[in-house]
Amino acid sequence: MTSPDALVRVTTARGVTTLTLDSPHNRNALSTPLMTQLLDGLAAAVADDGVRVVVLDHTGPVFCSGADLKETAAAYASGTVPAGMLGDVLAAVWECPKPVVARVAGPARAGGLGLIAAADLAVCAQEATFAFTEVRIGVIPAVISATVLPRLHPRAAAELYLTGDTFDGRRAAEVGLVTAAVPAAELDAAVARYCDSLVRGAPGALAGAKGLLRRPASTDLRAEIADLATLSTGYFLSDEGREGVLAFREKRPASWVPGDYRFPPGR
Repeated sequence: MTSPDALVRVTTARGVTTLTLDSPHNRNALSTPLMTQLLDGLAAAVADDGVRVVVLDHTGPVFCSGADLKETAAAYASGTVPAGMLGDVLAAVWECPKPVVARVAGPARAGGLGLIAAADLAVCAQEATFAFTEVRIGVIPAVISATVLPRLHPRAAAELYLTGDTFDGRRAAEVGLVTAAVPAAELDAAVARYCDSLVRGAPGALAGAKGLLRRPASTDLRAEIADLATLSTGYFLSDEGREGVLAFREKRPASWVPGDYRFPPGR
């Protein structure tokens, strides 16, 4: 049973754990309790072999308003601010070995954008709005840049960081902040389609593919190709690789696909 003090609700079904930000009274602000519970929920999902995908969701009309400014103001006397913990949250989402999908039905600001960018895939409602508002309150989007800047096109990043202007879901998709923007009525179906696709991937291969996406660029092409060829061979010879090839040849789901998934022919 979910604790009445829970700010992050956790549910798991069909290999997908959903971590739902549930603090609508302050627009799902990134308070220390909420971030602590989010880290705990993510760690539990990573440790559970039955969990294949993690979805970041929210209650209320706002996905995440960023740092809890009330908590921040109260902490000034100590010389520290809760936003310092945000880096741990972003790193945990970014480094999660399992695919993370953000479901964004409403506005996101500041640190909430860092959370969206840290996810591997993000789907938003076209009507959702976004803004890097930091400069307008005398601060900068420092910590979230670790996840945001690898996603954004450079010219768009300059515009949005410096102006603090609001933009919609369509623009968020155009500049690379989210994977896709869809009508609000189609949001759940779009997230479900991504989850259905992700659970078909082998757990080890998904983690390895995420590693490739984070791999730093090399200046020695031939050395890079040789290294990647060795890596590829290891995956083909692994238990997952052997099972995947056999399942493909036998025209059946691989052993890691949750048993209650039934895919249409040709998928």
